[in-house]
Parts: sequence; structure tokens; C-alpha cells
Amino acid sequence: MTSLSPLLQSLRNWLSIERNQTNHGEKWISALGALIGITVVYQLTHWCFPHGFGGSPGGAILLASMGASAVLVFAVPHGALSQPWSVMAGHLVSAFIGVSCQKLAPDQVWTGALAVGLAVGAMHYLRCIHPPGGATALAAVIGGSDVHALGYQYLLTPVAINVAAILVAAVLFNACFAWRRYPVHLHRRQQQTAPVASAQRRVDLTQEDFHAAISQLNSFVDITDDNLTELLELAKQHAERDALHPSLIAPGRYYSNGRLGRAWSVRRVSVTPALEGPTPQRLVYAVVAGDGIGNIGHATADDLRQWARFEVELQHGGRWAKRQPS
Repeated sequence: MTSLSPLLQSLRNWLSIERNQTNHGEKWISALGALIGITVVYQLTHWCFPHGFGGSPGGAILLASMGASAVLVFAVPHGALSQPWSVMAGHLVSAFIGVSCQKLAPDQVWTGALAVGLAVGAMHYLRCIHPPGGATALAAVIGGSDVHALGYQYLLTPVAINVAAILVAAVLFNACFAWRRYPVHLHRRQQQTAPVASAQRRVDLTQEDFHAAISQLNSFVDITDDNLTELLELAKQHAERDALHPSLIAPGRYYSNGRLGRAWSVRRVSVTPALEGPTPQRLVYAVVAGDGIGNIGHATADDLRQWARFEVELQHGGRWAKRQPS
């Protein structure tokens, strides 16, 4: 394939046209999933409410924003914006905000904009950003007298019914394909990574490595190659500023093994040494995040120091960060 001319390449960059490395089968599976998903939403809701809601016509049983949700859960099933909490809370919270804005400021030209803006803010704070939620909030304002007459019933019918139907369809449909799992947690559990000796890992990753890895996923990745490689480079620079292992292990503190992906783990060392065992210096630890979460074990302080890459602390928002020296 010939390379693009400088003009076309510049235009492509400005328009942010990214490479889609999924194969044709995956693209058609996504399209089929969306077709089946919307059919399930309509048929299930129509079966439950053949005459519509609250006297409204039967056509009002299907939210237009479900079309956008179908794109996410079937074309980007492993994306953060597609996960069940984002779909459920994103739609329901936005619906509540939309109805409230319409009741408090009906027939104002800015009511719809206020509803969408507040919905975006609420989704941010509740960690449930789902773009179709903005459409759900807007529909509560501009949906007309039939939607306005529903009031807060709009949250249950049609929003909650539509959301439940599309989530059921997404779980069942994506489970039919080995490389897809929905929610994404099931996908992580299904994957098996071949162990690689540490000596083989001492290489610098390149842009070409990322392209090859993404193509192996065969799933649309909702992040650009440039952003992904920039994140890696910043992470490598951050890692180079830290020692390889902590100088000592202090009971009551948290330590990370510094690994990536499913191999990452955080342990909390107990204040009380283990009372039994061949060595009185053994310490009890509990895995509090990542691989083996919930497990409890014991090891010597030296073994824990060799396992640990650095000390960490829990930040606001539930993220772990390297603990800075006091």
C-alpha cells in the first residue's frame, strides 16, 4: 500500500482519522450486535407495555439514545464508557436531571442545555460517563408533552426498561464470541498470558509494537496510538526516578510489585508478625488490589522487599500512587 501524500496525511491528522485494526468479521459482528440489541430493546419493552406509557403512544417506548448505547456496548464492548455501571447510572442519573430541569424551568430555551451540562458533571463525579446519557437528559426536556406528562416515571418507563434490555442483550451476545466478554472484567479473566522471563522483558517498546499488540486484540480500542505511546513514555520517565526496591519494609504500609496489567498487585504488611512459622521474622501481608486480591500470606521482610518495587498509598478516587518520601 502506498503512503499518503503529505497533504492527505496532514488532513488525516487534523481530522484525527485513526487506524481501525479490527478485521472485517469483527466489524460485522458489531453491526449484527447493534441490530439484535435494538430489536431486543424494542420487542421486550413493547411486549411489557403494548400501549405505551401513561397513555403516550407506543412509539415512545424506545429512547433514541439507545442507538448510541448500542454502538458502545456492541462495537466497543471493552471500553470504559461501555461498562454496565456507565450504561445504567449514566442513563438514569441523566434522566433524573433532565426531568428535574424541565419541572423547575419549563419552556425555557436554555433548559435543555442546563440538563445536559448538569448530567455531564454528575456522570463525572459518579464515575459513570456514558455519552448517550446526555441525549437521555435532553430528551426529557425536548421530548414533547407526552414525555413531560410522564414526570419522574420517565426514569422507569422507558429509561430503566430500555437500559435493562440492552444490557441483557449485550451480555448474552458478546458471550457468544471467545475474544469478547461483557462486562470487561469477564474478558480479563478469560485471557491467559504466557509467562515471559524477566530477562526477555528488558526491551524498549516501539510504536510498531503497539500496532502489533492492538491488532492482536481484534477489538476497537477507544484511545489513539499517540496517546497510548505518550502514556507509556511518561510512565517510563516516572519509573526511572525511583529506586528498584524499597530499602526497608515497614508494617502497616502498602507496597506494589510495579508490574503491568493483570500481574499488578498491592500488598499491605500487617503490624503484627506471624506468631507461627519457622522464622520469627515472618510478616503477615494481605493483597488489597490487583492480582490475588483478598489473599493473605506471610514472608520474611527481605522476601517482601525483593518482591516490592516501591511503596504506594491510596489516593482520592481509589487510585494507587507512589508514596513520596516525607
